[in-house]
Amino acid sequence: MSNPTVIMYTSTHCVYCKKVKSFLAEQNVAFEERNIDLDEKHAEELWNSGMRSVPVTVIGERKILGFNQTELTRALEELKA
Repeated sequence: MSNPTVIMYTSTHCVYCKKVKSFLAEQNVAFEERNIDLDEKHAEELWNSGMRSVPVTVIGERKILGFNQTELTRALEELKA
């Protein structure tokens, strides 16, 4: 199976965003980064999804707020199943 589609909403100076990015890299998971500071469209997408802070990692149907390694791992395993 190819890498699942993972989208991560970030901001430029977010410490937890960096932790999620490092975790995904360690798991060899490709992801699309959408920085809300650099593109207003991404900020609007995040706002319209009901989320109000970053990082938000979208894996399949799940939206995971913050750096929650347990939830990130579970969501990645479900996609691979």
